[in-house]
Amino acid sequence: MPEPTVIREGVTAAAVVLATTPAARLACADGTLLDRINDQLVLMPVRDVHVVPQGGGLGADLRGVAKIARICTGAVVLLPADLIAHTEALAVLMEHPARGTGALVSSDTTVGPLRPPVRIQHARVVAAGSSFHIVPEANATFRGVLQVGEADLGTLADIADELAELADTGRLGPVTPIEAIDLLLVGLVRSGVPVRAAQIGRLHADRVTAQSAADLAVTRLADVDEAKVRLDTAVKSDDGFFATFFVSSWSPHLVRLAAHLGLTPNAVTGISVGVAVLSAVWFSAGTRDAQIAGAALLLLSFVLDCVDGQLARFTRTFTPLGAWVDGMADRFKEYVVYIGLALGYASGLDAGDGGPDGIWRFAVAAMILQTLRHSLDFSYKGAVADAKLIGAAWARPARSLLESADGGRLAVPHQGVLGLAQRLERESLTRWAKKVIVLPIGERMVLIAVTAALFNAKTTFTALLVWGGFAFLYQLVGRIARSTG
Repeated sequence: MPEPTVIREGVTAAAVVLATTPAARLACADGTLLDRINDQLVLMPVRDVHVVPQGGGLGADLRGVAKIARICTGAVVLLPADLIAHTEALAVLMEHPARGTGALVSSDTTVGPLRPPVRIQHARVVAAGSSFHIVPEANATFRGVLQVGEADLGTLADIADELAELADTGRLGPVTPIEAIDLLLVGLVRSGVPVRAAQIGRLHADRVTAQSAADLAVTRLADVDEAKVRLDTAVKSDDGFFATFFVSSWSPHLVRLAAHLGLTPNAVTGISVGVAVLSAVWFSAGTRDAQIAGAALLLLSFVLDCVDGQLARFTRTFTPLGAWVDGMADRFKEYVVYIGLALGYASGLDAGDGGPDGIWRFAVAAMILQTLRHSLDFSYKGAVADAKLIGAAWARPARSLLESADGGRLAVPHQGVLGLAQRLERESLTRWAKKVIVLPIGERMVLIAVTAALFNAKTTFTALLVWGGFAFLYQLVGRIARSTG
């Protein structure tokens, strides 16, 4: 019989701990490995914990998972009791606010009985293996923790029942209870369920079979500072050049301070907006000193704009609403600064056609150009997201669990413009050059601040139109090449 279920209030996930191997009873400082896992789950957003004990066999274990999946609401997390992992590693998967389907993986490709191979593409698990299922061109390993979103629980239950039948009849070969979660991951991937790849990075998550291995795994945990890893991973790995090298190299200190003060990401966004408005006010004065002060405030506003996203990732409080508010705030801040610059340039001068030297036409043209660029970017991302949904629903038929080999292959590089772009992406210098060319928000803020402080608003708008226009054409050609390649 399963051990008693532990109930916790105020959270939306359930955990199923498979204590189906003798290693679950191995000793550690906190009792047994099973006790250690239960203690870690107390710190996770888990409502109730179901423990599946040893003795039922693989088929019975899988049917138990199916039964739990059919009665649960919210996400269900499956993990083995013989797992020794950083609590932060579990949080990478379980504290993601989307509560969707995902698997804990490592870029370490050392495959073993407790480290089945997987293949990752675009942060998704596209192929998963077991002792029966082969993964050609594997580029990561699965670390035993699988979260299934509420929308996929029905699929999980059906897969678990099918696998139980195949295991009981011997059609999966000599698989054992130790592979239960590995097999479920295989089934989800082959059924077309999108599975997020939650990378553990420098953190550790290893399953063990013997006391010596358990002792070594526990010792290795102390080699990594979990708090520092969490703070480091709050910084985006694919940000722009200026944000990466001139802001994110020190902004984690501000993130730590903001978290200590109890500030929310939306509060930091509000402060950033306020600073940008002050920048626009200084720009509107039109004097050299005011232009310099406005430029400094604009750069501070951008730093805070980086901090709000990093704080959201650090505290794992990012939401779709917060992302929308952040994006809208970016547009508001940029355009209110355009207005301030135009007002400052026009102050004290006679208004001619379109303002002094046509400055308001320059300002409106810059706004229109940036609006077109953002529309191009977001509409393309939306189209890609829709295509992925269609592909998951139509273009990727379910594959039989009795196929021992995964015959899929990595995408073949495209030819022409897209192929050239992909080759350039592999080189560090050209990759950063491509990031600068598209004039992301960090580079735009620097361009505005420097030209406004050293020259005037007309120079600023001219630079924005020239560089922004080139960036628009570059992005347009790239989107067309990716869409037709």
